[in-house]
Amino acid sequence: MSAFSKTARTLAVLASLTWAGMAAAQTVEVAPGVQVTKKTYSAPINEQPFYGFAEKTPELRATDERFVSALTQAAGTRQRAFEETTLRGWRAIGSGNIAEAAQRFNQAFLLAPEQSGVYHGFAAVVQVRFNDPAFAEELFKIARKQPNPSKNLNADYGRFLLIAKRPGDAQPVLEQAVIDAPNFGDAWSNLAFARIQNGDRAGACTAADEAAKRNPSVNASRDRSPHRAW
Repeated sequence: MSAFSKTARTLAVLASLTWAGMAAAQTVEVAPGVQVTKKTYSAPINEQPFYGFAEKTPELRATDERFVSALTQAAGTRQRAFEETTLRGWRAIGSGNIAEAAQRFNQAFLLAPEQSGVYHGFAAVVQVRFNDPAFAEELFKIARKQPNPSKNLNADYGRFLLIAKRPGDAQPVLEQAVIDAPNFGDAWSNLAFARIQNGDRAGACTAADEAAKRNPSVNASRDRSPHRAW
């Protein structure tokens, strides 16, 4: 091997190691075994997922511990505190108050960072407020792997994929969604849209009939707008 070839090979190895180091630096472990891309946005840190990955001083960590203790005491158990906090987050999403929703899901993150609901909620916040579909999808995928997923998780993820104009990816997710939440009209409605776009007209009609029995929301039709985020 010539000296030039050896030098080129060495440089290639060094470059690959450099890129590997950069890639590793872009992910953060937010719960045991859970790595997420480090994404920050132009917003107060408590309105960004994972508090904007800000470094916390010992004083701030102590404040977090006191906050978690107070919530747990008020709710009776840590799990109940988590459930109440995420419920308030979804109510804020429903009312269009995404800043409050982010704050609530950050509180839920302090209570139980391993729970699916944290990543599900953050996925909605990222898609609606920060218009970052790549990170939203990453969070949806994590949510599907974490404990205690919402019965509406696959319905929301399938809806996200439809809005992203990926009906082929959306259909199997929505097929599972109507099993998870058989009485959720929007899941059936979105499944009908996915099936028709994938060429299954008979299946689309069946899903549309099921949706009609369950009174889907107005979002189920508005979501078809190419500019609709959530």
